[in-house]
Amino acid sequence: MSFAQLLDNLPLQKSQLLHRFEDLISPKSDAELEALAQQSRALTLQNFGRTMRLFAPLYLSNECINNCRYCGFSRDNPILRVTLNLDQVIAEGRYLAQEGFRQILLVAGEHPKFISQNYLADCVRALAPDFSSISIEVGPMEAADYVPIVEAGAEGLVVYQETYDREVYAEMHTSGPKRDFNWRLDCAQRGYEAGFRRIGIGALFGLTRWQEEAVGLAAHAEYLLKRCWQAQITVSLPRLRPAAGEFHPAFSMADRELAQLICAFRITFPQVGIVLSTRERAALRDVLVSLGVTIMSAGSHTEPGGYTGQGVGNLHRTVRGRIVAPEFQNGEDALATGQFEISDERSPAEVAAFLRRSGFEPVWKDWDPALLAS
Repeated sequence: MSFAQLLDNLPLQKSQLLHRFEDLISPKSDAELEALAQQSRALTLQNFGRTMRLFAPLYLSNECINNCRYCGFSRDNPILRVTLNLDQVIAEGRYLAQEGFRQILLVAGEHPKFISQNYLADCVRALAPDFSSISIEVGPMEAADYVPIVEAGAEGLVVYQETYDREVYAEMHTSGPKRDFNWRLDCAQRGYEAGFRRIGIGALFGLTRWQEEAVGLAAHAEYLLKRCWQAQITVSLPRLRPAAGEFHPAFSMADRELAQLICAFRITFPQVGIVLSTRERAALRDVLVSLGVTIMSAGSHTEPGGYTGQGVGNLHRTVRGRIVAPEFQNGEDALATGQFEISDERSPAEVAAFLRRSGFEPVWKDWDPALLAS
């Protein structure tokens, strides 16, 4: 049975594991939540030790052919756009390497004209000497199209379903190939078949009730753990942030609820990695570190060229698919538009220093292709 079929039948066919997960995310008293937190901390220490894997996103392009109401890169947003060339990608990568990173995530909007299979493979190949772990977060592809990217040196694939509610998904994605719910839903499994050894999934909290979204994400994680058992599975729990287009979510998720959700995922899936991005403010991230998070971004920029100013000479806008020269307004920054606003603006060194003070070891590198040489 495909996961699409399983998801459609989920209200009637939940596993015992998912029933337990539902109980963990049901309303809790302060005492009950504290008990969950203690259990989550213990399981995290047991399975991961006092370590925190650090990574940085490297945005390649903010071109996109999809209209997604919540996303700053949405096709109809009149934003400043750019796609970095290979030399510019290398310059951004070298900056991140100097900051200490050995694990990066290449991110781009979905636009085959700009973000081709060959372009991605070339970027991975060029960055591989400086980064032992390279993951990609781009538009879904066929399994065969992922293979050259894996062969170039990429080891991770990240793909958020955004929402597991079909009706909400259709409402949020008004045009473009991303409208195909099932095609996106099956992307993680296609990536596993292509050879990625890390598979990351996630939901974007704020599009529907967080408890319903969480159950869909947990069901997806359970499914992948059974069928993609040779890969490391990670889950991301991002909350919507302000972005171009000024989308206002109809649903909210409180800090307390996010903490409870992290605990629920850790208790239900003790060995799954949990990712926390710079979407969340520094003070909250500092608290959540000890609850069950195992992977954090730091010093992030969500615009192409954001680290070193690469690509500023090639900025443009797109109007109905047509590239037009930008008309800068007084005081407007000459940088490409970011996907969303970040909240934790601390440098990687500052994040690492906090982790050490809290008794955690920042892990800049936890994998090397040489491990497979034998």
